[in-house]
Amino acid sequence: MCKKVSILVGSLRTGSYSRKIAQAICGFFPRGFEANIVEIWGLDLYNYDYDDPKVSDTPLPCGYKYFRQTLASSDAILFVTPENNRTIPACLKNAVDIGSKPNGQAVFTGKPAGIISHSVGAMGGYSAHKNLRLALSYFDMPMPSQPEVFLGRIATLFDEDGHLLPDTEDFLRSYIDRLCNLVQSQQA
Repeated sequence: MCKKVSILVGSLRTGSYSRKIAQAICGFFPRGFEANIVEIWGLDLYNYDYDDPKVSDTPLPCGYKYFRQTLASSDAILFVTPENNRTIPACLKNAVDIGSKPNGQAVFTGKPAGIISHSVGAMGGYSAHKNLRLALSYFDMPMPSQPEVFLGRIATLFDEDGHLLPDTEDFLRSYIDRLCNLVQSQQA
């Protein structure tokens, strides 16, 4: 049976580096794995009234149900995100909040996860990575250990045709392999 990996891209921009990375790594997964980008751009801002059983006049947005079902049926979740103002972009935090509800039914709980962060500066999205890891720790999501993925000076890691440079591709392939090994060990 094919293992499903949902990729959440932390940038809404069509030509973002996050999306380019996510599209490239979809092809890095081995046989027996299927990786797909799950879009977050259309998700309404989270409001607890949507999930509060005491509030009946605020219907759940239709995008929430699909998003939650997709992540719930995934075997792992991979986050690819830039750093914005030393943290994760608001759209990605919103997606995490939506997946964390309703209370006691978080779609993230116990699922293997990976994080690829990046920035145009040298730090490689370190603060975004650590902030996201902190938020996900609440859900007890196992993650590959060292080395973590912080891609600094992201604009220099692609060739003139928009493909990842060989060293960067090799590094990301090794991370994907470690994530897949984690998924398999969790389900053994």
